[in-house]
Amino acid sequence: MNIILFGPPGAGKGTQSDKLVDDFKLFKVSTGDLIREEINKNSLLGKEMKSAIDKGLLVSDEIIDKLILNIVSKKKYSNKLIFDGYPRNINQAVQLDKIIKKYEQNISCVLSIKVNFEIIKKRILGRMICSKCGLIFNKYFNPPPREDKECSHILEIRSDDNEKTLEKRFKTYLNISMPILDYYQNQNILHEVDGNGEISSIYKEISDIIKGLETWL
Repeated sequence: MNIILFGPPGAGKGTQSDKLVDDFKLFKVSTGDLIREEINKNSLLGKEMKSAIDKGLLVSDEIIDKLILNIVSKKKYSNKLIFDGYPRNINQAVQLDKIIKKYEQNISCVLSIKVNFEIIKKRILGRMICSKCGLIFNKYFNPPPREDKECSHILEIRSDDNEKTLEKRFKTYLNISMPILDYYQNQNILHEVDGNGEISSIYKEISDIIKGLETWL
């Protein structure tokens, strides 16, 4: 089965998709990870994407679609994908359908995580990443330990984790991305999830939906 995990920045898509990968033996397709990987290469394409992100804009559909096609076309991932952060607009959704059908696959369900904006602000603006071990902390919900025998934790904040950029990203999400919910609702594969609670309760709701799908997949 292929799954789309949908939600605004800070909805917890990455956290939930990582857990789904382990429990349901899926491969995560994160446009955020794909973009950051290209940016870290400091390539011309990476620089172009970084410029757009720093302005609170979305990377062009053409670039994203190429990154997605490269993954979907691989046989080892056939019907074993969970899309995290893609599609973000109608054009991307239509293009994904074309790519999926081309390789004789299908989208089993779309999970839309709904989150209050005030909670999103704390999740994003409080996020800190250790440059040594890669662990992610949050000063509001999950602060780093004062002492850690495994790592001394050198904490960094992503350049796009600031209030101005967040507000632009959220408005972009509402204005451009939200309409695709109707697109998937018309296909009868949309499921809404309450993303305001604890990680474990959100995951239980998501996993119960997927387990219900497995009865007919």
